[in-house]
Amino acid sequence: MTTTQLATLLLGAGLAAFAWGQDKAVKPAHDNFYWLGELNKASTVMVVEQGIVPRELGAKIATGVARVIEDGDQPGARRPGDYLQYEPLLIAQSGPDATRMHSGRSRQDILSTTRRVMLRERTLELLQAIASARAKLLATAGQNVETIVPAYTNGVQAQPTTFAHYLLAFVAAFDRDAERLRQAYARLNLSPLGSAALGTSSFPVNRERLAELLGFDGVAENSYDANQVATMDVSAELANIASISALTVGALVQDIHTQYHQTEPWLLIQAGELTRVSSIMPQKRNPNILNTLRLQASTVMGDAATYAFQAHNTTPGMPDYKREASQKTLEDATEMFRQLAALMENLVVFRERALAEVNAEYSTTTELADVLQREADVPFRIGHHFASELVDFGRNRKLKPAEIPYAEAVRIYAEAGKKFALQDSKLPLDEARFRSSLSPEGMVRSSKGTGGPQPSEVRRMLANEAKRLADDIAWAHERQAKLDAARSRLDAAFTQLF
Repeated sequence: MTTTQLATLLLGAGLAAFAWGQDKAVKPAHDNFYWLGELNKASTVMVVEQGIVPRELGAKIATGVARVIEDGDQPGARRPGDYLQYEPLLIAQSGPDATRMHSGRSRQDILSTTRRVMLRERTLELLQAIASARAKLLATAGQNVETIVPAYTNGVQAQPTTFAHYLLAFVAAFDRDAERLRQAYARLNLSPLGSAALGTSSFPVNRERLAELLGFDGVAENSYDANQVATMDVSAELANIASISALTVGALVQDIHTQYHQTEPWLLIQAGELTRVSSIMPQKRNPNILNTLRLQASTVMGDAATYAFQAHNTTPGMPDYKREASQKTLEDATEMFRQLAALMENLVVFRERALAEVNAEYSTTTELADVLQREADVPFRIGHHFASELVDFGRNRKLKPAEIPYAEAVRIYAEAGKKFALQDSKLPLDEARFRSSLSPEGMVRSSKGTGGPQPSEVRRMLANEAKRLADDIAWAHERQAKLDAARSRLDAAFTQLF
């Protein structure tokens, strides 16, 4: 699948631009001051609707709230994020009666709500960054469906695969990360506002209305949980999801970086902004993006650990687990995926070099044993022993698999047959079939299992992953549209108070 084909598939869902990070549907995250203003607008609407505050006074409070927001939006203006610092500004505009808007609220539920809405924005931003990186990975995979590359286990070349098959493994992992974020979003997007410090209040606060005005899907029901328990685990869940994604990014970066140890790597980053020339060694082209991306992944994991340690061993009601470390984790994870997308945009694959590396090793001998069993009914363990002896023979003489004389293969098989007391110790493959069984292209095309590297299966997985990506993009669009609609309803309801 080419980049154009992938884009066409995404366009079929009306989502291609978003997938490539060109769409502005997901808005940039806001600061605490902004959200205090939104919470105050919603609270003002609610207390008037509930009759907690007379409509005339509600208009006066709304005017003060609007002026504080307007003043804070001026260049260089003070934008306090703590309600205790915000409230004096409101009193200065509308007098002490303005604090009636705070009826049934506490700094505790304000803080818990602010944390959730800020994490909500950052979760959608992270989803967008993951989507963009997945799209780049899919595009690169689509261009390398038949590009043979070596695959490694235990740090040793194991079997040939295709670069598309390899990249799809990471796409699948990031698919799971996106799924985890979507699931976590459902637990995140519940409103604590109106639960006061922990036990609500004697005011007839309509928590459901507050949740609706602020774009939540509902309320965090138990008021003690909403403020003093859920704050910890909801934040930790998101931080841990980001940390899991960093593990995968780190593994991918390490694999690519390993190529830079080689004299003739088959994978490089094109010269440009993502690479650096050494200050003393003119031949060096340092893969700067790999260094920064690996550091970014480590930073994400460190952020998540920092949050866990801050929240660890604290009793409910303590501020430790309400700090902003979880927000920083999502911000740093978003930057990590933006860097990953840039890396994939600049990756260069040398197909001939990759194939030469496979042909220089003996990673196709599994297929030789498989062919003997499948076509000549030779038990796998006998075929495996023969292939292993063949490897030792070739390596000891510095021969590549294609350079082993057929006569020597016949001799080695006969010796293997004697070891297992075979009645017929003649190699049951002619020279042409013996050679083709050691071909990496033949081994890849011969794969038949679900999820294997054979081109037909890779193309099927590419299409499925593109559809999953489109679904995730559509989901993020829907969530953002819902938030935008809630914001419009809040502004309309608030404006009617004047």
